[in-house]
Amino acid sequence: MTDRHYPRYRVLTGPDDDSLCERVSDALDLGYELHGSPAITSHNGVAYVAQAVVWTGDTLPPARPDKTEP
Repeated sequence: MTDRHYPRYRVLTGPDDDSLCERVSDALDLGYELHGSPAITSHNGVAYVAQAVVWTGDTLPPARPDKTEP
């Protein structure tokens, strides 16, 4: 696997908001599968979530977008 591809195992983390939900949904749209249940904790009244996703395909995971192009 090259560094241009997403890893087979990813843990997506952040505050429990629309942004995290979109990132998890994007990973599912790419072909990742949920791995286990989400972990949730809170600090100062803000909920934080971690959700693992795995690439189960026989091919490399998708390539990361090239952020060097405008």
